[in-house]
Amino acid sequence: MTDQAIEWPEEGELVVCTVSSVRENGAYLKIDGYSDKEGFVFIGEVANGWVRNIRSHVRENQRVVAKVIGVSVERESITLSIKSVSEERKRDTLQEWKNEQRATQIMRVAAERVSWEDGKTEAISDEIREVFGSLYAALEECAISEKALSDAGFSGKWIDVVTELAVENIVPPFVEIRGIFDIRVWGPEGVGAIIDALTAAEKCSEGLEDVELTCHYDGAPEYRVDIRAPDYPSAESVWENAMQAAEERIASVEGSIAIERL
Repeated sequence: MTDQAIEWPEEGELVVCTVSSVRENGAYLKIDGYSDKEGFVFIGEVANGWVRNIRSHVRENQRVVAKVIGVSVERESITLSIKSVSEERKRDTLQEWKNEQRATQIMRVAAERVSWEDGKTEAISDEIREVFGSLYAALEECAISEKALSDAGFSGKWIDVVTELAVENIVPPFVEIRGIFDIRVWGPEGVGAIIDALTAAEKCSEGLEDVELTCHYDGAPEYRVDIRAPDYPSAESVWENAMQAAEERIASVEGSIAIERL
């Protein structure tokens, strides 16, 4: 994608704008995220039906969501429509915008804590957006999994700072934790004892709302344990119970179990 393409919104895109000035035939809107770009919404695109007084619908400094209906790079003009955006899409777009603003602020706090040089915050943030789609999506993943950034290929001490801030400030739809059971059975019970231990671990999430524990074969003697829960306290509680349940089963046979939290 060229720099020129990045500097201009695409036709059909929904953008968050601030009304900069209102005229009799329409209004100029400053478009968030596109530097100093402004678009114009004609009075007929402000609201459905006949607009008798445009100031009854938009006012200076009001934040609105508009749809890009025309872009002319040559003329340096952008045409917008407010009436083309449904209430539902308006709410969703504004929420996404608010989330991204919040994520940007979290990155600024992280930059202060790790003493980044000028420009590095923006550079790292752009790299994160390329991988996760948005800053907020990345921080939400960090709140879900502490290894989200490292798994995505990022490295550096700043990862721990960003992850800590994400856990403190972002409420994810769910969280995940993972561990490994290294189980070895040399008695006559064999594989049956291993299955019994893993089944006992999985039963620890039964009856708990929105909590799921699953065991996966990673290659003998290692078995991966994945837990998904609405919050970390719930996940940690199930993890503790699962470890105890598996240990008790293996303790009753000739075998051993080593547990590692990933």
